[in-house]
Amino acid sequence: MSRKLRIRLVPLAVAAVLTSTSAPAFAGVIDPAPIGPNQYFYGLVNGQAGQSVIKMACFGPVTPGQTGHPLAGQTVEVRPVPSPSTVDVGYTGSAATAVGVSLGNSASAVTPIVLRYYGVAAAIPTSLNLPCYGSGVVEFVPAPPSSTSRPAAVKVNFVGQP
Repeated sequence: MSRKLRIRLVPLAVAAVLTSTSAPAFAGVIDPAPIGPNQYFYGLVNGQAGQSVIKMACFGPVTPGQTGHPLAGQTVEVRPVPSPSTVDVGYTGSAATAVGVSLGNSASAVTPIVLRYYGVAAAIPTSLNLPCYGSGVVEFVPAPPSSTSRPAAVKVNFVGQP
């Protein structure tokens, strides 16, 4: 290889190394990846893990036990984690290739949301009947389940809009 060519290739090689080592700046961005067996994961409701809010289309004074529909534009999602780190981390177990999302307080007979990829948000159906106010849990359940699978959970507050 000629000296001239080597001098031109060095900056390209340095740029390639710097580009490949700057991944931590993009750590929050993940490519969609299929959900598979023996993987740890956590759930997100409206982009929040652990505790979140679901905004409800319940306007005016709300009475105890009143239900309504979630406002449009709200989502659920799962993300992978390399190993268990909190109580709210789930495990797909030996068989799961998807995660079903169950809004435990739902008075609807709607099939739960099924997520097949990490990092892909799915809309919370506006057809669900949920409490206008109060708290609940959104469960992220590995599917199909196995004796080794474990769901993840996100606590939610249902908030009627004024």
